[in-house]
Order: sequence, then C-alpha cells, then structure tokens
Amino acid sequence: MGQRRKARELAAQTLYALSFREFNPEYSEYEMLNAYPEILEELAEVDGLANFSEVFAFANDLVMNYILHQKDIEKEIEKHSENWTIKRMSTLDRSILYIAVYELMFTDTPPPVIINEALEIAKRFCGTGTGKFLNGVLDAVNKDLRESEKIKGDKI
Repeated sequence: MGQRRKARELAAQTLYALSFREFNPEYSEYEMLNAYPEILEELAEVDGLANFSEVFAFANDLVMNYILHQKDIEKEIEKHSENWTIKRMSTLDRSILYIAVYELMFTDTPPPVIINEALEIAKRFCGTGTGKFLNGVLDAVNKDLRESEKIKGDKI
C-alpha cells in the first residue's frame, strides 16, 4: 500500500472517530480543530507511524482542510447523492467521501487517482455496495466540478 493511501485511510479513520464526539454547533469548527490532533496521533501510533512522517503530515493536512471546508464539501456531497442525505449515510462512507471530495475540490491530484483511492479504502473497510455508491457520488462531483471549471475558463 502506498504512503498516500495510508494517509487517506488514517484521515478517514480520524474523521470517523471524530464523528462520535459531540460539539457545540456554534463552535464546532474550532472544537473539531482542537480535538482531531489527539485522535490522529493515537491512530498513527497504533499503526506505528511517527508524528513527523510524511504519512502523518498528509493525513493531518487532509483532516484539517476538510474541517476548514466542511460546509462546502457537505453541500457538494448532498447535491450529488440522489435520495441520500449526509446523515443517512454510514459514518465510514461519509468519512471516505469527505476526504475524497476535499481532494477533488481543492487539490491538483488527478481525479481518477482520488476516486480509485477512495474505492480501494472502501473495499478494505466498508460493506459490499459501498464502492458503487461512492463511485457514483464521486464521479458526479468530479463531472460537476470539471464542468464549472470549463465554464469559468470560457468566460475569461
């Protein structure tokens, strides 16, 4: 398994664990930013990863940036998950989607790589049928984002 996939797994596991904590809605972003490092460190330690490793640094970046862009990411997921609300999705499916959609929206990583990584993580941790669901949502998000980029480019 590659270093980046391990980091994505660690980030998804961190968001999964974070989802079971209760946060004051008024301060949830602030509280999540304060709470996640401890969870990430514990999970990294279980996996034998040092806090200064590349895997840890990339996982930290993914989690922190998801939290900072949470509202935009969740809107994008809701928009492209037909007949599903975020709350109806399994917590682990959501966690994987959060990481992948963050990357689709805000990084230069090629979309096929992001989608494939999410599907491989889902194969490892989730039930059957999850891959098809995640693939559908991520493909729709990707197409929409690429189309909006094309429109922006045409206007310049």
